Amino acid sequence: MNLVQPSPAPQLSPELIARFRFIVGDRYAVTDAADIAPYVTEERNLFHGHSPLVLRPGSTAEVSAICKLATQHRIALVPQGGNTGLVGGQTPHNGEVVISMRRLDRIRDVDPASNTMTCEAGVVLQVAQQRAAEVDRLFPLSLGAEGSCTIGGNLSTNAGGTAALAYGVAREMALGLEVVLADGRILDALTKLKKDNTGYNLHNLFIGAEGTLGIITAATLKLFARPRAVETAFVGLKSPADALKLLAISRAEAAGSLTSFELLADIAVDFSVRHGIDVRAPLAAKHPWYVLMELSSLRDEARGTLEAILERGMEDGIVDDAAIAASLAQRQAFWKLRDEMSSAQKPEGGSIKHDVSVPVAAVPDFIAEANAAVVKLIPGSRPVPFGHLGDGNIHYNVSQPVGADGAAFMARWHEVNAVVFDIVLRMGGSISAEHGIGVLKRDELPEVKDKTAIELMRGIKAMLDPLGIMNPGKVL
Repeated sequence: MNLVQPSPAPQLSPELIARFRFIVGDRYAVTDAADIAPYVTEERNLFHGHSPLVLRPGSTAEVSAICKLATQHRIALVPQGGNTGLVGGQTPHNGEVVISMRRLDRIRDVDPASNTMTCEAGVVLQVAQQRAAEVDRLFPLSLGAEGSCTIGGNLSTNAGGTAALAYGVAREMALGLEVVLADGRILDALTKLKKDNTGYNLHNLFIGAEGTLGIITAATLKLFARPRAVETAFVGLKSPADALKLLAISRAEAAGSLTSFELLADIAVDFSVRHGIDVRAPLAAKHPWYVLMELSSLRDEARGTLEAILERGMEDGIVDDAAIAASLAQRQAFWKLRDEMSSAQKPEGGSIKHDVSVPVAAVPDFIAEANAAVVKLIPGSRPVPFGHLGDGNIHYNVSQPVGADGAAFMARWHEVNAVVFDIVLRMGGSISAEHGIGVLKRDELPEVKDKTAIELMRGIKAMLDPLGIMNPGKVL
């Protein structure tokens, strides 16, 4: 399925291609169709693009030179990190030139005293996590694609992840940025300072902008104290309402040490167990719903706190069964089950996906109403809700009816969106919690966003990118 109909690729003259090639070097200018292929589609095979040229700059100066030349000749650019985005924001739908940021992969500075780390945009998230651990610090951003997604992409989409409950989203982990603007100017807003009131907070404009205002080339990130104890539990219970009660108990008992609280429907767990690689059910019996929760503490007290939470949950009739990870391997197995939930839906056929958020207290009602509405719209469809209950972010996916025609089901994507989004908005929620807008939700954005906000966004876009060459057709 391709939600964007591409227009013919622009004709780049051999002379202009040669000028771009000169900036990055022959080795890093890709023109062969087979070599370009990995850059113009994505893992889910939902979006397909095309491009005459992929550039792989190795420095901020090279990115700047590319943008200057592109501005001179009105050449549209699509910046790309690990190509793990889920809304089509990194795909060249209309034949734009792709700027792959993967070679900008240096960690420029690690400063434990300031609790900061300065990374270039192409640093893989997992590498940043490991480098922080080497100096006994924590970089807490964590998501399923952390082995391939990049810091620049994480910031461009304002990624959330499983630790947002305690540490916030990507925006809250960045102190400053280095950004190349459309005309090639370099904004140096890198800083280690937590306090700096010298005018507008410009770097925040580019976080979550999906490359439509400029290209993030580096970021100064916040580091945190590394936990001394991490305890993880997999819990079986009857309903999202019970999960919400368990969340309240956990917050009261654990306070700031509660770092993850994931709500998982039985069908999502079942898909992971059946289709995942080396994935096993953590509990002996099946339950309608599950919670994967984690406590992280600077002192060796997390185990006792977790046991107290689960004991209280059982006494109150909320928790039906639970397993606490007895080793690092078991903890990793719990998270592997969670991380493979998206990919495990593929063997079940077509899947219409939603990344939404509602107020935490509204999550049980949202799931109940959305389930009823979706099944009424498409009888036999299978809702597969899971996600971050602690911050109200639910990945509300819908798998096709068993034996149904996949293409016919996927053709009803926007119908299902309309039903789900109506419930989300009525509950005061958002149609995009952590994946961004890209092209997938671009057309819905003006309908759900404050009109003045849309006007301001368009004005900022026009000021920073007057020729419209920066990731055109995305977000707005």
